[in-house]
Amino acid sequence: MAFPEEATGAESWQMFSNCLGVDPDLFFPERGASTKEAKGVCQGCVVREDCLEYALANGEKFGIWGGLSERERRRIRRQRALARATQQQQPRTA
Repeated sequence: MAFPEEATGAESWQMFSNCLGVDPDLFFPERGASTKEAKGVCQGCVVREDCLEYALANGEKFGIWGGLSERERRRIRRQRALARATQQQQPRTA
């Protein structure tokens, strides 16, 4: 068996996900429906971080990715944007 870090290809991490073979509808619940079951599948997944980073990098606006909801991912994007802006404003020292 290969391990995630040994796999090749842009989305090769998907081969190792806990959600492989799970009904995708579980990860795209109706508005207001519980995300608990989908997030439970993500718990302990060896590629959870890869999944989350994929969603953030590709602007996934819907569904559960990396164990986080749309709102939770928006919060991360805002925090990262703020951190980048703050870092760019700081004077550079030689």
